[in-house]
Amino acid sequence: MQRLPVVRSLLHRKDFRALYSTRLVGQFGDGFFQAALASFVLFSPEREPNATAIAVAFGILLLPYSLVGPFAGVFLDRWLRRNILVRANLLKALLTIPVIAAVLAGSESVILGICVLAVLGVGRFILAGLSASLPHVVSGKELIYANALTPTSGTIAFVVGATTGLGIRQLFGGGDSGSVALLLFSIGTFISAAFIARTFAVHALGPTHQLKASMVDSLRGVTGDLLVGVRTLSAHREAARALTLVAFNRISFGVITAGALLLLRNTFHQSSNANAALADFAILSGFAAAAALIAAILTPWVSRKIGIPRWSALTVAQASIGMVLFAVAAIQENFPLLLVAGFSLGFAGQAVKVCSDTVIQRKIPDESLGRVFSLFDMSVNVALVSGIILVALLAPVSGVAPIVYIGVGVGLALASIWYWRSGSQNPV
Repeated sequence: MQRLPVVRSLLHRKDFRALYSTRLVGQFGDGFFQAALASFVLFSPEREPNATAIAVAFGILLLPYSLVGPFAGVFLDRWLRRNILVRANLLKALLTIPVIAAVLAGSESVILGICVLAVLGVGRFILAGLSASLPHVVSGKELIYANALTPTSGTIAFVVGATTGLGIRQLFGGGDSGSVALLLFSIGTFISAAFIARTFAVHALGPTHQLKASMVDSLRGVTGDLLVGVRTLSAHREAARALTLVAFNRISFGVITAGALLLLRNTFHQSSNANAALADFAILSGFAAAAALIAAILTPWVSRKIGIPRWSALTVAQASIGMVLFAVAAIQENFPLLLVAGFSLGFAGQAVKVCSDTVIQRKIPDESLGRVFSLFDMSVNVALVSGIILVALLAPVSGVAPIVYIGVGVGLALASIWYWRSGSQNPV
């Protein structure tokens, strides 16, 4: 049970606690924010989403940031990360105000999409900054424990925020007024996260070798710096393979997200019974979060015993079985089996992410770490939307598409075999 003393040791460090708290409070607010959006756009009785609508919604939210994210990563290596965490959280709070205005107007227009994109884009920038900052407050063998604890706890904080938010929404009468209440609560959490980040010393989170340049010079140098980041990643094959495996796994997560939304809205429940569908989706999310917690507890210990590549490969292999179970659940309209599938994918997603974060942080020099993590975010977002688009193109509005789900499961199995073999040749 070595991991418990290690966790206690981490929590005794002031800077780690501050970075950890910044993540938890910020992602708790993200849960409020996205619960408000989900209830407004996807789980409103008068709004019945199909696969294409879901794909468009996620595409608007994720793909544009995937294109600009690497540019933001350059600034993680040019600007003081402590200042980024403070100012970006305050910017999120400010950008939430026009989202509130759009919801009050009942607007699902492009303007709402752009406003939401801005908030989530800044949020992804903050998460990349938190990952790049972590090696400055934790080092050595404790790093994998920190990578297991912080993103997993952040995910759980997000789910708790979303679940709590749904309850708060009902207290405020549900509907659009309830969504506005959640958005106001999220503003408070974003401001709180900014004040927590402000407790760091200015230079505490790096970058160690700050690239000093004016704003204009920084923008001019973005492309060249990105190429350096890409070359850095390609020169460290273990890190590149780890990133690739996460992207493969994230495709399956996009598939199960879109598939579950369609199944719960249009097959497991009457399309007019949006509240029941929303409650079931919250339960499914809770199962995935619980799986992520278990994966975070097991990953440091198991990966130390058998190696990061083998553990990552095994978790993806079991996720391939989870996708097959998801296909069976869709055919039989079996909600418990759907929960098992969600648990399987949640477990794999967190285990692979913890391992990949650790490989990248160990292998990539600090002066390039911000750029690589932003490229990592870009890959994850593109893969997630690719999975959702796959469902939009191939699944009916009912969400019952067993061939699609089984095909994705086969793809995960092949990715698992590839990573196992590459890990045997190049153990991390």
